[in-house]
Amino acid sequence: MTNDKKHILLIEEDPTLADITSFRLELLGHRVDTLHSAEDALSRLVDQLPDMVVVGHFLPGMDGIDFLNRISNDVRTSKIPTMLLSPNSELDDVQRAFNAGADEYLVTPFDPQTLEKKVQRLVTA
Repeated sequence: MTNDKKHILLIEEDPTLADITSFRLELLGHRVDTLHSAEDALSRLVDQLPDMVVVGHFLPGMDGIDFLNRISNDVRTSKIPTMLLSPNSELDDVQRAFNAGADEYLVTPFDPQTLEKKVQRLVTA
């Protein structure tokens, strides 16, 4: 697979899911920075803009949908491709994520090949 190394910011509160997701993204050749809170991610985005953001649904202090809404409404970060990881497969939750600015939605636990396809589509768009 042809792939330029992309910088992905992963914000996931669950350590196991963060490790698995980070590992899969690194296997695809991406550079991954993992954070566990929205506040830390917002601070990081002040200094460094990644090629993509992957965010968990249930973050401490601010949930993933609120985080997506915030970065999609900021001129500096609005063009960054985003994906929400969530255990919820309800249509209302998916729609809320897309309305908040998500470019993709992935139900956890996920199939690694599905993650790969979604990430590749976003980082090569």
